[in-house]
Amino acid sequence: YDPEYIAICFDLKGPTFRTKEYADYKGHRDKTPSELEQQIPIMHSILKEMNFKTMAIEGFEADDIAGSLAELGKSEGLEILFLTGDKDYLQLVDNSASVLFTQKGSSLTKVYTPESVFDEYELTPKELIDLKVLMGDASDNIPGVPGIGIKTGIKLIKEYKSIENLYDNIDELKKSKMKENLIENEPLAHMSKKLGTIVTNMNLDETMNDFKREAYNTPELACLYEKYEFNTLLSKLDYKNGEVEPAVEYKYEINVDSNTIINEITKNKEFSFKILTDGKIYQGIVPFAIAFKTGDKIFFNDYTIRTFTEFKGIFEDEIIAKKSHDIKEDIIILMNYGIEIKNYSFDTMVGEYLINPSLNNYSINKIAENHLGFMGTDVEELLGKGKNKKSLSEIERDELYEYMAQYLTIVDDASVIQRDIIESFNMLHLLDDIELPLIEVLASMEFKGFNIDASVLEDIGVELTKEIDNLTAEIYKQAGHEFNINSPKQLGVILFDELNLPVIKKTKTGYSTNVEVLEKLSDEHPIVDLVLRYRQIVKLQSTYIVGLIDLINPITGRIHSSFKQTVAATGRISSTDPNLQNIPVKSEEGRMIRKAFVPSKSGNKLVDADYSQIELRVLAEISGDENLKQAFIDNEDIHSSTAREVFNLGDGEIDSIYRSRAKAVNFGIVYGISDYGLSRDLNIPRKEAKEYIDNYLAHYSGVSKFMKQIVDIGEEQGYVETMLNRRRYIPELQAKNFNIKSFGERIAMNTPIQGSAADIIKIAMIKVYNTLKNSDIDAELILQVHDELILDVNENDVERASEMLKREMEDAIEMSIPLKVDISAGDSWYESK
Repeated sequence: YDPEYIAICFDLKGPTFRTKEYADYKGHRDKTPSELEQQIPIMHSILKEMNFKTMAIEGFEADDIAGSLAELGKSEGLEILFLTGDKDYLQLVDNSASVLFTQKGSSLTKVYTPESVFDEYELTPKELIDLKVLMGDASDNIPGVPGIGIKTGIKLIKEYKSIENLYDNIDELKKSKMKENLIENEPLAHMSKKLGTIVTNMNLDETMNDFKREAYNTPELACLYEKYEFNTLLSKLDYKNGEVEPAVEYKYEINVDSNTIINEITKNKEFSFKILTDGKIYQGIVPFAIAFKTGDKIFFNDYTIRTFTEFKGIFEDEIIAKKSHDIKEDIIILMNYGIEIKNYSFDTMVGEYLINPSLNNYSINKIAENHLGFMGTDVEELLGKGKNKKSLSEIERDELYEYMAQYLTIVDDASVIQRDIIESFNMLHLLDDIELPLIEVLASMEFKGFNIDASVLEDIGVELTKEIDNLTAEIYKQAGHEFNINSPKQLGVILFDELNLPVIKKTKTGYSTNVEVLEKLSDEHPIVDLVLRYRQIVKLQSTYIVGLIDLINPITGRIHSSFKQTVAATGRISSTDPNLQNIPVKSEEGRMIRKAFVPSKSGNKLVDADYSQIELRVLAEISGDENLKQAFIDNEDIHSSTAREVFNLGDGEIDSIYRSRAKAVNFGIVYGISDYGLSRDLNIPRKEAKEYIDNYLAHYSGVSKFMKQIVDIGEEQGYVETMLNRRRYIPELQAKNFNIKSFGERIAMNTPIQGSAADIIKIAMIKVYNTLKNSDIDAELILQVHDELILDVNENDVERASEMLKREMEDAIEMSIPLKVDISAGDSWYESK
């Protein structure tokens, strides 16, 4: 594991809110052994030099701090992993949080996900709290209900979902000693739930940046390891005799005559560079400096427009090689000055991504650590963070010069090592023919942006506001009075206290009113569907109307999404600010938002080209399955074909329900879905889901054989590859833990398929971009999302652009089965789909 953020949570001595609630909470535990107490300060001193943030808060336990920090992390889109030997943490498991449970020290561990929790207990993670209430917990001295063990407890919670619902329906139980015990211990049960529920909403002053991993204080840490004879840990530090290597002094020259720099670069035929700016050029922010390194000389020149004009020749020289880190930023800046970077030969960020696409940090200092044996200066060390963060222009110039000199030295030295590694992986063609040329394509799309008709968004916003007002009035009418619909607490009182709807679930703050709960109550009262609809419309309004309007650039009138090629481990491109892949498509109101995405000028059209079932076609190609290949060669409806085989249907027209289920099976197979996952997706029994998958693999036996082979290959060599040799390491395949290994198997099955599809659309993007660049077709490539490309085209060139798109995308790669592209055009993204 290579976490980006780490927090170590501790208990404090003294009372907590639990001991105030129940004086005997943990009251039977022995006093902490003196030997352990003596070691705790040592542990804190080591953690300090490791730069790991520790936390302990009076009145709360470590579990509560960890649970609340997890919610903070999830709110920022992070995946959470709890490392613990306490099964109480299983209640915190969800789709964004798992538990690495230490079963025997740190040598034997088990990963708990929602699926593995269900497999072990037949309950959801949240339901484990209620199980603990019924059974009791000897370690925490929570008494439980006498006579209820694990089997009875699981049975009750499976049926009633929560102790609140169990007590609401206590009369349904037959007369028995168990029922008597439940009734007699009801107050204790409710108190026990309060004790056993981990707090996840503490008011924390910290932000996630406070927990970002930093380099060890190596000399101090080595001294501690030596002092306490931690010899194994000391050997891993690679720190010899406590000697600190002398700091490297970088020599650089400031504001040198441009001709001197150009002559040096021309002589060496290559240079590394970085343009310094505090923002993106299309946001109206201009650069203030540029740094070059050629040979062993480093130059740093303050920005003037004349500076860029003078260096135009070397940037556009096709013989002189250029290198940088995240060169897309530099390309975008220079585009504003009409300068094109030609023959950029390396990008250390992209290089590192090709070597290991599963990292979460491709910063320049991390690359130095990975390949050059030292930790470079982190940009946060230079700029600070949080409220104290400075802009680059506020940094002392000497400090900035030193940072940039180190930066360019890392680019120069690491690029040589990275290229050798990439060549040894047989991926030079991926680097030179796909990933590097793609950078210019992404920079162009990002710089041009997507034109937005704000008035459309505003009109949609007006209509949504009207519906919100109407829904609000109707909800008040159903409730009998006004209340804050956005308050889960107030809504809970309305639903469960005033309207007496059945309680599905309670949280530490009151009744749960989440979507899952409301959907179960949908038939109970008209107010429930009104609230669900209200929430849907409010989210559209806030996220996709107000949110998108806020992101419209005031200078260009466009949205300039940032396209990322070093995020997804499969090789897929992603986007942020906004994430255009998340524009809603499931509801008509959501789809209407696409009406605001329009051509750049009057008389233009948007042309949309979408690969048809590309991942299934890739699966047919790499598996060699004859049935699947023939279905595509014969241009059959693949989902209907699958439905006939999986559900043993005849040759007639396939019912939409069967086709929809077959579609779920088809794409589920691509993602290595389990019978458990398919049963949840289709809301069918697990046995039935297994039968679907077995029928599929029996008919498409080549797919079954491929899936087994690729897992074996991954286990044997430690990685799997796409059709074009893109590599992804899967250490999970070596795990002894069943759940971790199963996860690795799903990655192994999916990566060659999804990764190959990603490679194909990247090739298509490059071909389309270059064709447009070298032709008289009046069109621009402005967006890639999933398997779809969008062009902004002069209406007189729509036919030619469409033909070109179809040709270049379908011919992107040679396969034994055809690639198929669907083309459409319109006056907006909505109309072109």
